[in-house]
Amino acid sequence: MRFGPFLIIAVLLFIAWICAFVLFHVVSGLIHLLLLFAVIAFVAHFFTGSRTT
Repeated sequence: MRFGPFLIIAVLLFIAWICAFVLFHVVSGLIHLLLLFAVIAFVAHFFTGSRTT
């Protein structure tokens, strides 16, 4: 049996899948943190009001 290039492609795709799985979990956590900070800033803006002089 000769696997040759198909085995190499399968291994590379598996490694890319694992890397993407880990990276998207990290990035999705950062996006949720940014959304949380945006909501906090939005609410803080309403409580402090506008400061026009």
